Amino acid sequence: MKCTWLAAIGMSALATLHAASPAATDARAKELVRTLKLTVLPKESGYLGIIGVSAQTINIEGRRLAVQSQNYYMLTRERPINYLHWLAPDDTQILVEGGPVDYFIFHPDGRVEKITLGSDYGAGQRPVVAVPGGCWKALQLHKDASYALMVNTLSPEFTPDRVRIGEGEEWVKRFAGKANWATPERLREFIGPNWIPSPQKREIEK
Repeated sequence: MKCTWLAAIGMSALATLHAASPAATDARAKELVRTLKLTVLPKESGYLGIIGVSAQTINIEGRRLAVQSQNYYMLTRERPINYLHWLAPDDTQILVEGGPVDYFIFHPDGRVEKITLGSDYGAGQRPVVAVPGGCWKALQLHKDASYALMVNTLSPEFTPDRVRIGEGEEWVKRFAGKANWATPERLREFIGPNWIPSPQKREIEK
């Protein structure tokens, strides 16, 4: 009952904010942060707001997890990148307002994808991006966009021990050249401040 109530309150606030179709400005981004009580997401960057989790649960590797958890997530002009991370659960992200946002997805079989979350469907943008569990991803707000507010659902629920943030040289070598945008320099930008030195380098630095 509590989770249902939280979700209802969150979606009601979102509907009220979205009803007037306000201009996508930096001031609007600040209003959303304040109204939805979003906070800076450590390491990954961007802004996060917890909505809740489903009442239904499932057994995953001997533990009970909620079938789904829901969050607000937002990128802004000041925080335009969601740095590279790996997630165990499926992650579905829905654009509420603003954007567009580029999604860079790295599959465990070596494939890469670039999908744009946005409202220009004629240009190939999509209102929803579904990232399978077990993939790495990074997000980047378009330079001419003030912000992008999204709702994401994670199935099963998010837990801190089922996410890995950052990678290193071996990961860059694995995916470099898999697309014209996947240059070593760009891949390092996606990792950003969460670069993980190789074991050999860590040993030398001791």
